[in-house]
Amino acid sequence: MSNFERDDTLKVGTNEMELVDFRIHKLEKGKLYEGIYGINVAKVNEIIRLPELTELPGVPDYIEGIFDLRGVVIPVINLAKWMNVEVPKNKKIKPRVIIAEFNNIMIGFIVHEAKRIRRISWKDIEPAHFSSSIEANMDKSKITGVTRIEGDQVLLVLDLESIVQDLGFYHPEMSAERSYNKFSGLALVLDDSAIARKILKEFLEKMGFDVAEANNGEAGLQKLNKLYENYGDNLISQLKIIISDIEMPQMDGFHFAAKVKEDPRFAKIPIVFSSSISDRFSESRGKEAGAESYLVKFDGNKFHDEITRIVNKYSSN
Repeated sequence: MSNFERDDTLKVGTNEMELVDFRIHKLEKGKLYEGIYGINVAKVNEIIRLPELTELPGVPDYIEGIFDLRGVVIPVINLAKWMNVEVPKNKKIKPRVIIAEFNNIMIGFIVHEAKRIRRISWKDIEPAHFSSSIEANMDKSKITGVTRIEGDQVLLVLDLESIVQDLGFYHPEMSAERSYNKFSGLALVLDDSAIARKILKEFLEKMGFDVAEANNGEAGLQKLNKLYENYGDNLISQLKIIISDIEMPQMDGFHFAAKVKEDPRFAKIPIVFSSSISDRFSESRGKEAGAESYLVKFDGNKFHDEITRIVNKYSSN
């Protein structure tokens, strides 16, 4: 996997994702345990052997250091330390580094083994709150989803983006000197992260919108049907825009968008994707699904300007 390559084989509407299956070896109550984890292939640039690192003073202990990757300085995170797990000292480990990119930031993650690529339906990924009985000692905020694999084993999808927030790389504010354009009507926000929904809701409310929320694509479709019950055919004039994440348990953003565009009641409502995935394939898949725009989380100025452009465009039609 050192020369990691991916292609755009997943089609819009399949409600599937591809995960890099990686392992962290740990000790729990004196017994050796292999933790099974996953990261979306769309976020992975390559997987390499652990390079020589330059240590940084005064940083959290889970930051092992930095190294230069073809002219780009990459911070390297020790996932075992970040997850507060005890690593067995007598276990021979040949660590690998997963070079990932999200929110237009590149970071390396030290893992103990990179196993394989798995194709999994979002329908089979349960929301993180189902994981409480699985990893009793792990901070649940570090887990975004859970799925079963062969042998009835459990694979955990980690919220690696939260490391970016922990390190202070992620500043979802709008410039103080900027003023907000004011609109009226509804906006619907879909994201499985309560923090992300809160950020989007606050921005949209400052722009004058009333905000409805859903935590995945299935819940988003249910919310749309409920709104249609309330507004009928007037929903198109009331619901100005839908903002959707891509990675969500049960139904992803691409599948949700395709469903919306297939339904004549909702087809004319503009959809914008707001995602941490910053690869070129996801943006093209977003357009294929019928989205008006694809934004990488989270630039407040760009978000404001794009929402303004799209709402004004559809209001004049």
